[in-house]
Amino acid sequence: MWHQMVPRDRVMLDKLVEEFEAAHPEIDVRTLYKETEELRSGFQTAALAGIGPELVYGPSDVLGTFHAMGIVGDMSPWVNSEEAGEFVEGALTYLPDPNDSEHRMLLQVPDRFGNHLALVYNRKFIAEPPATTAEMVDLAVANTLDTDRDGRQDRYGLVWNFVEPFFAIPFLTGYGAWVFDESGQPVPALDSPESVSAYQFILSLQQEHGVVPRNCDYETADSLFKSGKAAMIINGDWSWTDYLETEGIDAAIAPLPVVSATGKPMAPMISPKGYSLNALVSPQAAEDAMQFVQFMTSAESQRKFMELVRILPSRKKLLDDPLIREDPTLAASKEQFDRGRIMPVDIEMRAVWDAMRPPYQTLLGGNTTPAAAARQMQQNALHSIEIIQQESAGTAFLWLWQLAGLAICGSLVFWQRESLLGLLPDMRRQPFAYLLIAPALIVMFATVVFPFFYNVLLSLSNMSLHNFQEWSIVGLRNYLDVFTEAKFFGVLLKTLVWTVVNVVFHVGIGVALAIALNGPIRGKPLYRVLLIIPWAVPAYITALTWRSMFHYDYGAVNLLLGEFLGIPPLNWLGEPGLAFTACIVANVWLGYPFMMVIALGGLQGIPQELYEAARIDGANRWQQFRNVTLPLLKPVLAPAVVLGGIWTFNNLNVIWLVSNGGEPADQTHILVSYVYKAVFSFYRYGYGAALSMVIFVLLLAVSLYSLHRTRATESVYT
Repeated sequence: MWHQMVPRDRVMLDKLVEEFEAAHPEIDVRTLYKETEELRSGFQTAALAGIGPELVYGPSDVLGTFHAMGIVGDMSPWVNSEEAGEFVEGALTYLPDPNDSEHRMLLQVPDRFGNHLALVYNRKFIAEPPATTAEMVDLAVANTLDTDRDGRQDRYGLVWNFVEPFFAIPFLTGYGAWVFDESGQPVPALDSPESVSAYQFILSLQQEHGVVPRNCDYETADSLFKSGKAAMIINGDWSWTDYLETEGIDAAIAPLPVVSATGKPMAPMISPKGYSLNALVSPQAAEDAMQFVQFMTSAESQRKFMELVRILPSRKKLLDDPLIREDPTLAASKEQFDRGRIMPVDIEMRAVWDAMRPPYQTLLGGNTTPAAAARQMQQNALHSIEIIQQESAGTAFLWLWQLAGLAICGSLVFWQRESLLGLLPDMRRQPFAYLLIAPALIVMFATVVFPFFYNVLLSLSNMSLHNFQEWSIVGLRNYLDVFTEAKFFGVLLKTLVWTVVNVVFHVGIGVALAIALNGPIRGKPLYRVLLIIPWAVPAYITALTWRSMFHYDYGAVNLLLGEFLGIPPLNWLGEPGLAFTACIVANVWLGYPFMMVIALGGLQGIPQELYEAARIDGANRWQQFRNVTLPLLKPVLAPAVVLGGIWTFNNLNVIWLVSNGGEPADQTHILVSYVYKAVFSFYRYGYGAALSMVIFVLLLAVSLYSLHRTRATESVYT
C-alpha cells in the first residue's frame, strides 16, 4: 500500500498492520509513504506498466482522474448496500461505470474525513473565537501591531495561505458561491456576483485592514502562528496537532465564522480519505487487499485513529461517540464538518484549480479587479476543461508512420554499418573487455536510449487523460499544437533570457573569482571552501532559502535594502518581473561555483612563461587577459558554457521552488516548468513529450553550433 499518512498517523498504521498480519498470517502487508504528487504520478506510471501497489491511500479528490485513466478498480463487490449504509453520507465515492450505464463503481472506502479548514486562534491574544466575519476583522485589526514602531508589523491578526485558491473556498461559500453551478454537472460557475463579493472581502483584509501580510504563503503563515506572531490562522486538520503541541502558544480550534454580509457560514471543502484498489491486480490479490481495507475501515480501527490523532471517522455510529463531544478539537472539527461541502472528485476540478490560480494571484497583487478576476477564472476554466477532455483519434495512415520508423532505423544501421560489422570480430578477440562494460551498456540503454525513443513515440501519440492506456499514433499533431500555441513563444523568449543572463553571470563571476584565487592572496584554501558552498549545498535547500530571503516583510533582501540603501520593501514574490529577477539571482548564486572551479583548473594549466613573455613585450594586465588567458581558457570554458547553458535551460528546481510553481499568475515559467505543468496539470502526455523533443532539438542545435563556432575541440597551440 502506498499512502500519504503523516508521521503521527503512521504509528497507529504500523500497530494495526501488525494486528492484521497476526490475524491473517497468509497475507503480508507492506506500506510505503509517498508525498501527494509523488504518489499520484508514481501510481499512474506504475499502472501504465501494469504494476504498482494493490492499494493506494489518500484523499478522494484524485479519484476522478484515476477513474478516467482506468487504473482504480470497483470495490462494490466487497461492500454491499447494508455495509455502505453504515458510512456517513458522501463518504463512499461512486462514479459511473464506463462499461455499464446502470452501474456505479465504488472507488474508495474511507476511514476518515479530513482536509477541511478551520480557524485556529491563540488564546494568549484572543479569549473567544469570532462568531462572525465582522468580529474576526475587529479582532484581527486589534491584534495587528507594530510594537517597536519601525514600520513593520510585529504581529498580524490573521494569516493563512493567502495565495492559494483552495483556502479561498470558505469565503466563496460564505457569500453563497461555489465552483460549479447547481445543474448537478461539473460546469464552472466562477464568474458570479457572489464570487466577486467574496474576492472583494478577501482583498480588503490585506489592502484595507492590513491584517494579512503580503505574499503570505503556507510556510509564512505557519511560521508566524507557531512563533506567536499571528493571533489567528486558517488551516487544515492536518496541522492542528502541531499547533496544539507547539510550546509558547495556547492554540485552540474553532469553526470558521459566519459571513456578516450574508448570514451564511464559511463552509470549507471536505474530503473523505481512504483506500482505493488497483484495477490491474489479480483476483486473489484483490481479495486479500479488501480484507485489509475492511479491517482498517472497521469501527474499532477508526476509533483507535480517532483517539490518537483526533480525526473524524467515516462511520456514522462513531460520530456520536462521547470522545467527539468531550474533546474540544474533535467537537470543533465535527461542527466545521457539519458546515462543510464535499469536494467534487470530477476531473474538471483539477482544471478549476489551475484556472483560478493565475487571476486570483493577479488580483492579490493589485493588478486587476475582483470582477475581472472572476471573469478570467471562468474563461480559463472552460478552456482548461476543453483541453483535459480533448480526445484525438488515431491516424488513418498508421502504416505510413510504421514504414517511416523502419526506414529511420534502417538508415541508422546503414550509417553505422562499418562500426557494426567490425563489432562482432572485436567481441570475439576481446570477450572479457565487453563483459566488463556490459552492465554499463545495459544501464545506459535502460535509462537513456529506451526512454528517449519511447518519448519520441509518445510525442507522436494521443496519450492523454482519456487515452492513458489505449493510446495510438496521431502523427505530428502534437508538434503542430506546440507551434500554434501563442504562449509557447512567450515562454521560449523568457527561457532564452533566463539562460543567457544566468550563463553570462555564471561565467563572468566564476572567471573573476578564479583569477583572484589563482593570484597571490592569503587564505586561499579558506576562500575556496567558502566560495564552493553554494554548489555543495543541495539546490532545493538553497532555492527555498532564497525564497524566504525575498519575503516582503521578513526577507533579508528587503531588510538589507531598507537598512543600507533606504529602498522601500519590494514585492519580490508578488510581481512577475521581480519574481523572475529573484529566480535569476538565486540561480546565479547556485551556478557560479561550477564555472569558477572549471576556470581555476584551466588557469593553473597555463604556463607562467607566457605571462612573463607578455610582460617583457609591455602588455598590461588587460592585454595579458585578452591575448593570453582568454584564448587558453577557451578550450576549457567553451564546453563548460555549453553544459551550463543546457543545465540552466532545463533548471526546473529554482523556478519551481523560488517562484512556487511559476507564481505569480504563472508568469515565471520557463519551458521545462511549462512542460511539467502541461503534463501533470492537464495530463497532456503526448503534447508534453512533443514539447520536450522540441527542447531537445533546440539544445542539440545550439550546442553543436557553439562547439563548432568556438572550435573548442581543436588543439590549443595549433
